[in-house]
Amino acid sequence: MPQLPANNVRTTEKDPKRGFIPMQRRLVGTVAAIAFLALSISPSLGQFSFESAPILYGRSQATDKVAAVAQQLASGELNWKRDSKHDYLADLLKALDIPVSSQVLVFSKTSLQLHRISPQAPRAIYFNDDVYVAWVQDGYMIEIGAMDDSLGGVFYTMPLNGGEPRLNRDRGGCIACHASSRTQRVPGFFIRSVIPREDGRPRDTGTVTDHRSPFHERWGGWYVTGTHGAMRHLGNEVSLDPDDPEKLDIERGSNLTSVADRFDTGRYLTPHSDLVALLVLEHQMQMHNYITLANYETRRAIDSHHEQKLKDGKPVDELTDATKARITAAGDKLVDYMLFCGEAELQSKVVGTSTYAEEFMQQGPRDSKGRSLRQLDLTTRLFRYPCSYLIYSSSFNALPTPVATYVQDRLLKILRGDESDAKYSHLTMRDRLEILEILEETKPEWFTEKFGNAANATGSRTLVKVQKR
Repeated sequence: MPQLPANNVRTTEKDPKRGFIPMQRRLVGTVAAIAFLALSISPSLGQFSFESAPILYGRSQATDKVAAVAQQLASGELNWKRDSKHDYLADLLKALDIPVSSQVLVFSKTSLQLHRISPQAPRAIYFNDDVYVAWVQDGYMIEIGAMDDSLGGVFYTMPLNGGEPRLNRDRGGCIACHASSRTQRVPGFFIRSVIPREDGRPRDTGTVTDHRSPFHERWGGWYVTGTHGAMRHLGNEVSLDPDDPEKLDIERGSNLTSVADRFDTGRYLTPHSDLVALLVLEHQMQMHNYITLANYETRRAIDSHHEQKLKDGKPVDELTDATKARITAAGDKLVDYMLFCGEAELQSKVVGTSTYAEEFMQQGPRDSKGRSLRQLDLTTRLFRYPCSYLIYSSSFNALPTPVATYVQDRLLKILRGDESDAKYSHLTMRDRLEILEILEETKPEWFTEKFGNAANATGSRTLVKVQKR
């Protein structure tokens, strides 16, 4: 996602009389609303080129985790009973291996079932590395987005009409909002922020946020439970003054460990809208989009290359410079994002209220020293080792060979210290060495492919010898 121009950034000033913060410029806040639930984007016709070859988005069979569960439901392999309080939500999360602790709550009316959503009845979102699930109180469906290795974001609904539980793949309605500049113009996901009215209606179209967004611009229209010291965000509050509609009492909404006074939290699987889960969700959604962009752009570039070469009657084996440039551009965007270039620095320690952080970090893989790319920092930055854990995801591993090879080569070049670009200056020599050591043990195929068996014998310190000169 392109960085916002400086003149779009809000400034804030405390009002000593009322304790409100007048938002003096156009809001670039963050009502984190995932892309597959947003309704406010009008897509351009050009973004639907993925419906043609080589992507064939709507006509291609999905192979994501939700598709597998849908088949199990259809065959009768799964026997779910509807809960009068939460519908099929608990069974669905269990089947998809999504932790309840990942719950985050958004109360802005920025999704499909907006008439059922309000500050008194927020929408609950749950997620793991591959799947996003959204549930609304007394809703008429459960909404699901999944990351598919070939197609990127694929969207499903589970109707709640009293019939047998089933999962239906969406055939075009969701991507009207889920394939725009907010998702890198591929089917994907995003977190959005708006200034919410008292009933949850947004006062503006909001802005997309990820790990590059300043903390004070995030989570307008979301409930946020957790402590964050002197930092302030836009969550937990609504705009009350019609004469100054961009006022939010951000002091009142800060460092809340409970939101039970705002609505009936007993209606949900957990009373939390965990701050750490929100931070991880922000990073993950755009990472998914950059993976899909690299996938799509490589396949399109190669398809165009083959078509032109065949038309010219020339061999198709050697890629042209133009084709390589397209692949390189998409690969660079992915590498920069996964290495947290431009990450907004945390100014205070962040602590969530649920078990999400502990459960997230317990997942592997780990190296022989117990280190993992899932280790959180939460003091100055999101992760202890700034390299995305989605490097292990099946969608990342399924990238077409040309871009996968480019990303691997460039990533190792940066980590070895062979790249002097200032945008990687946030990676200290220690950061690079430790990430390399972790990857050497947890993604060994990268090193045996590039350096042979000697890499395992000599260790990562040999690989970073350039740094030590």
